[in-house]
Amino acid sequence: MPFGYLWAVALTATGTVFALAPVRWPRPVAHLSYFLGLIVNEIAFFAGCWLVLTTALAFGQKDIDTLGGWAIVGLAAVVMAGLAVVARRGLRDGASVERAMTEGLGPDWGEAISPDLRPRSRRRLPPARILFWPFLAYRFDVRRVTNLRYGDAGRRNLLNVYRHRSRPVNAPVLIHMHGGGYHRGRKGSQSRPLLYRLASQGWVCVSANYRLRPGAEHPDHLIDLKKVIAWVRENGHEYGADPAVLFVAGSSAGAHMAALAALTQNDPVFQPGFEDADTSVTAAVCLNAYYGQYYGQSPESSPLSHITPDAPPFFIAHGGRDTLVPVEDARQFAQALRRTSANPVVYAELRDAHHAFDLFHSPRYDAVVNAVEDFAAWVRSREPASRLFPHT
Repeated sequence: MPFGYLWAVALTATGTVFALAPVRWPRPVAHLSYFLGLIVNEIAFFAGCWLVLTTALAFGQKDIDTLGGWAIVGLAAVVMAGLAVVARRGLRDGASVERAMTEGLGPDWGEAISPDLRPRSRRRLPPARILFWPFLAYRFDVRRVTNLRYGDAGRRNLLNVYRHRSRPVNAPVLIHMHGGGYHRGRKGSQSRPLLYRLASQGWVCVSANYRLRPGAEHPDHLIDLKKVIAWVRENGHEYGADPAVLFVAGSSAGAHMAALAALTQNDPVFQPGFEDADTSVTAAVCLNAYYGQYYGQSPESSPLSHITPDAPPFFIAHGGRDTLVPVEDARQFAQALRRTSANPVVYAELRDAHHAFDLFHSPRYDAVVNAVEDFAAWVRSREPASRLFPHT
C-alpha cells in the first residue's frame, strides 16, 4: 500500500468534500471544514496539479502494483472530478461580479469612467500564477516599505506602504485592515493580490496592524484605523499619495472596522486626542465582512447603526458558502445602505465562495480585484476635475 500517495489523495479528497459542502456544526469539524474547504475552494486548479503530480510520482516509483494502489488511483479520479466542479464554480462567480457592477452602478457604468482613469492592467486570468503559485502576490514593480509607526501601541500600531517603484505622484490611496475576529491577524496577511495590483497601477496602498482583543475592544480598533487615516493625510505625500482620494477597505473583522470608519467620518467620539484630524474617506470596500454588534456590545458598535444618507459609495463582496458570517448578514447591510444612502452600493454575492476568499490568487478573487479597480475608477470619475490625477 503506497501510504504517502494515500495520504496526499485523502487530504485532497477531504478538502474537496468540504469545498463542495461546507460543514457548520459541530464546531471541531466546522473548523476543519473551514480551513481545508477554503484552501481547495480557492486553489482548485493548484490542487488538481498537485493530485496529478503525486499520481505521476506514484506510477513512476512503481507504487501502483497492488489492488490497494489501484483503489487509490480510482479515488484520485473521483477527487479530480470534484475539483473540476469546484473550479467551474470559481469561474462562474466572475459573472456574478459583473452583474453586481451593473446593478450597483448602472448598465453604462463603464462609459462613465474617465479615460485617464481607466485601469491599465491586463484583464485576463494569469494562468501560471493561478496554477502554480496562487500563494504569491509579490510584483517586481512594487516596493513595500515596512513597519512605519502611526501610533503608540508598539508593534500593533505599525503599517506597511506599497507603492510603484517609479515613485508615483498624487496617487490615490487604499488602506486595508486585516481580519481575524479582532483577536488575531497581522498586516499584509490578506488581500495581498488587491494591494499589489493597485500599487502596480500607481496607487499607494497601506496595510496596518491594530490593537487586538483582549487587551483592546471596540472602539479601540476603530480609533486605530482612524489614526491610520490621519497618518496618511499627514505623511502620505512622502510616498507619493494624494490624501484627498482615500479608499478604506478590509477583510472580515477588518471590513467591519472599515465600514464603521466610512460611516463615522470625522466623528470626534472615535478620535480622542486627534479630534480635528480629517478622517473622511472617498469610498469603502468590504470583503467577507461582519456587520453585527461587537461581542455583545450596544447597537452603536454595528455599522448598521451608523448608516446615513451621506454614506460614501460601498463595494461589498461576500461568499454564499461562508460558514463564519452568514451571507444573509451581508445582504441585510447592502439593502439597508441602498434604502438610505444617496451613493451607489455594489453588492457582489459570490455564490460558491467561502469566508476569506481573498487570501489567494484565484479566478474568483481576480474577478473581485478587477471589479474593485473598476469601482474605484468609477468613483474617482465622479470627483471634481481638480481632484482627478494621473496614475503616476
